[in-house]
Amino acid sequence: MSEKISKDTVSHVASLAKLELTDKQLPYFTDQLGNIMGIFDSLNEVDTNDVEPTFSVTDQINVMREDVADNWGERDQLLQNAPDVADGLIRTPTIIDESGD
Repeated sequence: MSEKISKDTVSHVASLAKLELTDKQLPYFTDQLGNIMGIFDSLNEVDTNDVEPTFSVTDQINVMREDVADNWGERDQLLQNAPDVADGLIRTPTIIDESGD
């Protein structure tokens, strides 16, 4: 059985995920994460020694078309609709903060 999940652990995970939890929400999510970890503990109790690994639940290997870019002529039209373009590319806002806090 895994050790009990603490509020400090939930706060730490929330900060890593860039989530802000209020003091009122913290106990709720601590219980939720503890319950989830308990489910994993119960799965560890299942004997799977003679069970073959499952890589796919169907016998179909790949039903998708080949991934081929065939619309290169539309690039200029696409860029005309973009709100911000630089060097022939669409500029987007930075969404990953690497500042460390």
